[in-house]
Amino acid sequence: MSDEQTSSPGPEPGGLGHGGPGHGGPEPEEIRFFGTTWVHHDGGYGLRRAGAAVGSLALAAAGAVVLRFAFQGLEIAAVGPFVGILVVAGFAVCSALAFRRTWDGFVRRPAPGARGAADTSSQGLMLIGFIGSLLAYFCRSLVEAPGEKRYRAEYAAARERHERRRGARTGNPAAKKPRSKKGR
Repeated sequence: MSDEQTSSPGPEPGGLGHGGPGHGGPEPEEIRFFGTTWVHHDGGYGLRRAGAAVGSLALAAAGAVVLRFAFQGLEIAAVGPFVGILVVAGFAVCSALAFRRTWDGFVRRPAPGARGAADTSSQGLMLIGFIGSLLAYFCRSLVEAPGEKRYRAEYAAARERHERRRGARTGNPAAKKPRSKKGR
């Protein structure tokens, strides 16, 4: 594929769709593993939520087993109790921070200026605290599709903006009635 052949980007989140006939309003943004089934809770939404919850919990358990093997390696190396405590505390703190950061991502979209150096510096933290991130995904999947509340609010706001713009353009502006000259 050459540089000249680029695909056009999709619609902006909550933006106006340009898909084809009948697409004139905002289109919902897709959520990972759920697509747009979150809008009307159709298309196996309940099964997808259950699958996301079970899958994230299973991955968190598998991650805990891997961390247990790593800790056993430290015990075999006889590094001492201080290093063991530091490792456990480090993983606990990183998991708690990753849980909080993931949970906040489900509630509100990060500010455009917040992305960048701060985001890349916390990637290591998120990698170390992957269990906390998976547990946040599990907990949110019990209530809704992770991020559904935020996406629903953005989608509703986009639909409202679209309706206001569409309502303001109704009628034929060329057919305005001329002003009457009663006051003269």
